[in-house]
Amino acid sequence: MSEQRFRASRSLSVKLMLAALLSLVSAFLTYFVVFNIGTLFVDRYYMSTESLAARTASAYTDLYRYVRENGISGGDTEAIERFHQQHELVELTVYTARDLGLNTRAGGLPFTNQGLQSFEPLDSTGRMGRLYPLKFQDGFYYVSIADNSRVREDTINRGLAITVAVAVMISLLLWYTNRLTRRIIRLSQEAAEIGAGDLEGAITVEGVDELSALASDIDGMRDAIIERMGNEKRAWEANSELITAMSHDIRTPMTALIGYLGLLNNQDALSEDERHVYLEAAYGKSLALKELTDELFKYFLVFGRSELEVQWEDFDTAMLLMQLLGEAEFDLRDSGMQVESTMDLPEGSAIRTDVAMLKRVIDNLVSNLKKYADREQPVVIRTEQREGVIRVSFSNAVAKDSARMESTKIGLRTCEKILPALGGNFTVHRDADRFTAEFTLPAGESVPTGQTPTDG
Repeated sequence: MSEQRFRASRSLSVKLMLAALLSLVSAFLTYFVVFNIGTLFVDRYYMSTESLAARTASAYTDLYRYVRENGISGGDTEAIERFHQQHELVELTVYTARDLGLNTRAGGLPFTNQGLQSFEPLDSTGRMGRLYPLKFQDGFYYVSIADNSRVREDTINRGLAITVAVAVMISLLLWYTNRLTRRIIRLSQEAAEIGAGDLEGAITVEGVDELSALASDIDGMRDAIIERMGNEKRAWEANSELITAMSHDIRTPMTALIGYLGLLNNQDALSEDERHVYLEAAYGKSLALKELTDELFKYFLVFGRSELEVQWEDFDTAMLLMQLLGEAEFDLRDSGMQVESTMDLPEGSAIRTDVAMLKRVIDNLVSNLKKYADREQPVVIRTEQREGVIRVSFSNAVAKDSARMESTKIGLRTCEKILPALGGNFTVHRDADRFTAEFTLPAGESVPTGQTPTDG
């Protein structure tokens, strides 16, 4: 994962939990709203006085027809039960006048055949609701008709509210998961395009969560691939340019050297002075060829192998560095440069290193000094050991015309390649008029008795 940080509240798992909770709350609110709207509708319209009267009149009419067509008596409970089974939403009870404590002979309750009549019981009989007189086969009875369809309507209303609430919850969850799915599919497609070689298309980074972090990582990987390919392309171009330039540079002195050697081979046609001039010229071209081949060796050392083969040997630190740095001082003084050297090394210190590689580092630094150092000012070489680390620095004033000199910096890059293989480090620092190169090496604690660089 990338270093991108996001709060726990923005984590994808937390977002999923919040989405589920929001869906559940929305479903509950939806159920509450739909159920209450349905209940209001049932109370206002379905259970209104007019609707109840209409359904009661319809049930009474059906019962009247059933009794008349089938000759049902008031005491025929089986026949009345069959009617009830056909009208499940109607609660039907049949009473006699005696059940209700009524005396029709006293002229209390007249009956008429015109329309539906009802009355409340005249005494406290314990029966609730209104009573409807109905003529059965064996006489008049009193019928209690109760509408129970409210239970059905409430059940339908509740089922509808639950259905809508579940639909809302599922819709919200599907909406959120579809958003995540679209992001995943888009990220997968963009990653597949990168895998197919299309590095120009950017990765879409949306939101702040694990998916956005993954997208950012993939986009960073794409940028790293582009940068690496650019570096490889530039390195290839640099290699091609170097090989072309080196081929031309080597061919020129080589051709001249062959020409001089050909002239020298014809001794009869040359005087002694001419032969001496040609020998000097051939020697100069040989030195030029040697310098070019040294540059090629440095180049292949830096770019040719990913790991260097180190030949480890143990040496006395002071003796080894005195010999190697002494040779460097002599070479610099021989080229007309001034050198100031200090060395602060404890007795009994040991170093484990590859002498050939360490000498190559120092030779490269000396070569760099010969090219770019100001010969009017001294080169300062300091050597010290502190806390188990040997530190060697070369410091010089930069020549005023050094900016006009072409440089591949192969020597410094060779040092950067070699020192980590020896367990050390190499750094350079340059300001307007001074250049400092420093390398460090780990120091040991035991001294290999009597061992010198030539002893290895």
